[in-house]
Order: sequence, then structure tokens, then C-alpha cells
Amino acid sequence: MPIIVNLDVMMAKRKMSLNELSEQVGITPANLSILKTGKAKAIRLETLDAICRVLECQPGDLLEFRAD
Repeated sequence: MPIIVNLDVMMAKRKMSLNELSEQVGITPANLSILKTGKAKAIRLETLDAICRVLECQPGDLLEFRAD
């Protein structure tokens, strides 16, 4: 898929663990892990908003488009 999820990069920059982020965002660590590994087929805007608020970043910091 040409959409790359850079959630792990932002989490590392903020020194935040998966469990900390999932707790603050309000989603399960399993669902957050699926998103982090790029296996998610979709993300709710509400979830993206919460992640951006917690990590203090923009959606473009988390998602990247790479054409083949």
C-alpha cells in the first residue's frame, strides 16, 4: 500500500510507549499496534485527531504517501 504510517517514529520522538499512547488516546494496544505496523485498512478521523493531540503533531507527520 502506498500509504506509510510513521506512528512508531513519532512515538520514539516523544519517548512514548504503545501502552502509554493507547491509554491516553483511548484505544486498545492491539488496535494501536495494527495501525503502527501499517496493517490497518482505515483510521477514524476521531482516532487520528486524538493521536495528533497526544503526540502534539500533524496528521502529515504520521501518514505519508509513496507512489510506486
